[in-house]
Amino acid sequence: MKFLTLPLVCAACAFAILPNKNLSQGEMAYVNGSAFSEYLTDGSLTNWKYTEAKDVAIHIGEGPSKLFVSWELYSFGGIDWADFASACPHTKTLLTDFSILTSANSTTGFDGDWDTAYVITNNQVLSRGAAIDFEGKSWIRLLSKENAGQFLEIEAFDISNGQSDTWFFMGTSISAMGIKQQDADTTATTAKLIHEKFPDYTPAMLRGGVSCVNTTDIVNHLPEYLEAVGNVNFWAIEMGTNDGWGGSTANLSTYIQNLQTIIDAAKERGISVVLARTLATDESKAGWQIAPEFLKAEDSLVEVNGLYKGPDFYTFFKEHPEYLNPDGVHPNGETGGGAQMHRLWAEAIAPIYEKASSMARQNGALKKKSPTSLVKVVVQDGTVEIRTPQGSSVQSFDARGRVVH
Repeated sequence: MKFLTLPLVCAACAFAILPNKNLSQGEMAYVNGSAFSEYLTDGSLTNWKYTEAKDVAIHIGEGPSKLFVSWELYSFGGIDWADFASACPHTKTLLTDFSILTSANSTTGFDGDWDTAYVITNNQVLSRGAAIDFEGKSWIRLLSKENAGQFLEIEAFDISNGQSDTWFFMGTSISAMGIKQQDADTTATTAKLIHEKFPDYTPAMLRGGVSCVNTTDIVNHLPEYLEAVGNVNFWAIEMGTNDGWGGSTANLSTYIQNLQTIIDAAKERGISVVLARTLATDESKAGWQIAPEFLKAEDSLVEVNGLYKGPDFYTFFKEHPEYLNPDGVHPNGETGGGAQMHRLWAEAIAPIYEKASSMARQNGALKKKSPTSLVKVVVQDGTVEIRTPQGSSVQSFDARGRVVH
């Protein structure tokens, strides 16, 4: 057993997730040399609100030392996150080769001096994010060699204290159609719902739905997934529909093995996995239902791996088939199926933020009561006991300071 004496504030021990403030929300985007609008920074991610651009700049302002800059495209061929993992490929114009630049003295987004903060080549996906140094800077700029396609969103988050509030939503065409907002009501994204309930938090969301993809496709392309989104803190996974298509269990054992491979790969990167239960079909229209063995397997994987529980898409859509398309499989944008998926995701991950908020409040109360006090931290077998003048608390954390279930 080791005893450490530390200042009262132990950020790595006290928080499972820290806020990454969205600094670009509502800011003007400067596109190809002129002011554009708030389309790219309003957080709605609606497919009809886009701009084609090679050069986009946003004034962030001074203060943060690091940013997580993310972007979403709606490409000319569709909304699938990538071609490499899809059995239903589409022709896309992607943001393939580009740089993220920063400036301290620009006034228009195009004048002044610019430094290259990040370079990406041969990009294959419609959304990803990059952590960049921003010390002493006030502007960001995405500069592409070729037409980048249709920009839906560019966001910049303050990660001066770490990028723990970053999410990748891995999924099938169900997520491509539901999480990549297609509904008329664009106020109900998962990130916005979390922010409404926990105002200190503004999650960075990367949408990764791919039509026809199954877990074997993902395992075969795990290096590409990890290259593009291995730098986020959470993977929120919706899978199973294509693995169990037609109600068959023939692929069940492979599905279980593949999900375990994906979970292990994520954990090796320090990524926490949130696993949803496979969406129920409308049997009267689709003619089949996902086998219950898939749901049992998912529940078991959550338990065995100590994962966060994701939304129960099966039960909800089984009880509410009106939110499904006429095909009986995909969420219906006209009736609000996508908005329901966002709501269910927000409700499922809310306990993560509730725990973090509670711990932040406790930490703040301790600071207020005894700002000069020291605490003793006892570390043994992955358990951290924090002993303060007000008492002691015991919690388990991983190497990145996140609560272990």
